[in-house]
Amino acid sequence: MAILLEFIDLIVPVAVIRQKYPGGWEQCLRDHEELIGRRVWYDTHLFRDGAMGRDDMGLLVEAWKARGFESFGLDGDAMVWKDMCVAESLFGGATLRCDWIAFGTSDPIAYLRGTEPGDVIGRQYFRKSDD
Repeated sequence: MAILLEFIDLIVPVAVIRQKYPGGWEQCLRDHEELIGRRVWYDTHLFRDGAMGRDDMGLLVEAWKARGFESFGLDGDAMVWKDMCVAESLFGGATLRCDWIAFGTSDPIAYLRGTEPGDVIGRQYFRKSDD
């Protein structure tokens, strides 16, 4: 599976959310319930939140850091994303190196490296009939 990207994306592996998010995956879904299908969606492997501006994305990154997630750090001489990744698909993908994610070559999608992209999950997957 893969997630659809748009504007500026904050991507977090579901496995990391299960380990680090206070209350685990279930609490993460409860905390984001009102946003799912709007600016938040997820597949089996990746959770996506998004923003239209860099300042708003900075606030999202800080909120995840406050929950105990590591944003970025050094790998040798290179800055790399750790527990999360910020991507700008219009500008080529991850804003720093991110070894655990792969991006589509012709479509704005991301998927966990080592898995197949398969179906693409975006907001439409979570839309209720009355939205």
